[in-house]
Amino acid sequence: MRGKLGYNFVTAAFLLAGCTPATAPQPVAAPTVASAPTVEVPASGETVAVATQLADAADDPAIWTRAGGLDFAGKHQDGIILGTDKKAGLYVFGLDGQSLQFLPEGLLNNVDLRGDGDGFIAGASDRGRMGVALYRFTGAGQLTPAGFIKSDVIEPYGFCMGRLDGTLIAVLIAKDGAVREYALATGPDGLSGTERRRYAVGSQSEGCTIDDATGTLYIGEELKGVWRYPLRSAAGTRTLVADIGDGRLIADVEGTTLIHDGGRTLLLVSSQGDSAFAVWDVSGASGAERYIGRFRVAAAGGVDAVTGTDGLDAWTGAIGPYRSGLVVVQDDVNEGGAQNFKLVDWAPIRVALGL
Repeated sequence: MRGKLGYNFVTAAFLLAGCTPATAPQPVAAPTVASAPTVEVPASGETVAVATQLADAADDPAIWTRAGGLDFAGKHQDGIILGTDKKAGLYVFGLDGQSLQFLPEGLLNNVDLRGDGDGFIAGASDRGRMGVALYRFTGAGQLTPAGFIKSDVIEPYGFCMGRLDGTLIAVLIAKDGAVREYALATGPDGLSGTERRRYAVGSQSEGCTIDDATGTLYIGEELKGVWRYPLRSAAGTRTLVADIGDGRLIADVEGTTLIHDGGRTLLLVSSQGDSAFAVWDVSGASGAERYIGRFRVAAAGGVDAVTGTDGLDAWTGAIGPYRSGLVVVQDDVNEGGAQNFKLVDWAPIRVALGL
């Protein structure tokens, strides 16, 4: 969900004999920041549009597969994509973009998942029930509800999952920047979560992603930049990785995700303000993040260009026809219909960025 900037003005007019009316205060324009150099890559595919029309509805994807593919709803799939319609519920798409399942779960905003046995556990920030909705896929069949974590945040917004020292954790980010981390466990009534830490980012935040290998959480503060939070340090300990102001990120900062490439761990961030994606190499020591470059997704093969992305996700390695990896992004303006998700082959992104 995008943040908006605006101005409110109150003009007082005093009609006093012999006096000149006061001059109304004038708006102060926000400073204009030019985008850093940006390459273009072609769109590779797209999902069908979400059902909600004429609204900011599609929001966040999550990708999953396993060796040899999977059986979903009785049919073989090379991989699947979860995608939220934040006005209605949760979709499961095939890599061909067709809808395989829809769960009418209501106001789900962001979604993420982690592998579990032959399948996975997924979670989504739930603005209707005020917490985290949990789901399970066992490796065959369909996605099924598996539990719920009630939260005390004002409005659930961002969400991501990870594994820390063998424990599955879920991170919920409120619209005002409040953060709750939960340790997940399976009990007789399904999945549940116990709060492990809480802290605040400072202002409106949403996109987040976890590097399981290093125990690092990345959070996008929409009008500030991207923060790195060590999950094993004191709650709230952080370092600014990428700041708004140098043209690499144009507000709002939205989705964040990681992809592993050639021994490197790369952080991809949605620069919503200019419909682009910025990339950092975060595989070095903390504080040694290296900026790589930026890309936009251009129209190709009958698929329109990507604009104003909220959420995104990336898959490392082969998945179906995408032999080097796959990036899936939300598209704000989908020509000819409601919002949807675009698929982008990682291979041309690698080439365009000189990786």
